[in-house]
This record gives sequence, C-alpha cells and structure tokens, in this order.
Amino acid sequence: MSAFVASGPVNGGHINTDSFWPSIDLEQLRATLRIDDSVTPARLETAVIAAAINLNRELKLWKAKQLAAGYATLTDVPDDKVNDVSVQAHLYRRAIEAGTGAEVCERYRDYSATNTGNSKAEEVTPTIDDYRRDLRWAVRDFLGVNRTTVELI
Repeated sequence: MSAFVASGPVNGGHINTDSFWPSIDLEQLRATLRIDDSVTPARLETAVIAAAINLNRELKLWKAKQLAAGYATLTDVPDDKVNDVSVQAHLYRRAIEAGTGAEVCERYRDYSATNTGNSKAEEVTPTIDDYRRDLRWAVRDFLGVNRTTVELI
C-alpha cells in the first residue's frame, strides 16, 4: 500500500524575479520538462526560484551593462528574434528550465528510500548531468562566449 499518490490538476502560476527578467510560467516549464504531478507545485516553485537566483547572480554584470545602456527589460535589448521572441529571452528561459530540471532530478532521490527508488535515482543521474550541461551552454550562448575551449598540449 502506498502512503501517497499524487493526482489531479496541478496549480500553475508565474515566478517573477525582478522587472528586468521575464516571468517564468510554471505550467509551460512543467510541460517543457515533462514534470508530472508527483512533483508538487511547492517543490517546483522552490526549484525554479533556486535556478533563478543562481542564473540572475551569474548574469548580474551583463544586466548592469544593459541597464546602463538604457534598456529597462531583457525584451528591450536589441537581438535577433525566433518566433517573435528575442534569442536572449529564449536562452534565459532555457537556462532556468535546465537549472530547474537538474534541481528536480537531484531531489528525486528523496521520493523513495527503497531499492526501487535508489535504482530509479541512478537512472536519472545522467539526466542531471545533461541538465547541468544545458544550463552551462545556455548561459555561455547568452553571454556570447564559446561553449568549449580546447588547447593542444
């Protein structure tokens, strides 16, 4: 007999960090990452906030330069567009999603202390690494920095 089975609709919402960065739609993020309702809204919100704090700290100097140049929001910064949305906004969202995905996967081990849970956690570990890589690539692409530096020895 299980102690708890999550089911039913999951509440959405938005996470706003400050007026410069775009709002993060929790329902869209949940759909993009294929996070089911076993991850509670509170747990997802906590993961998104942690990802946003880390990302916003990493992009703090870039944001300061944009504000000094007179751009009040990320959408004001001139950039190419994909699907009528700036590339920078897509990359920001991708970084938030990757950071959130890694956080949720890392916490998956908390769901079960049984062998089945530990086995599933081991299967998820490469996904955590994939999310971390995607986060790094999104940040580097956002900043216009090469993803990899290779030096011949």
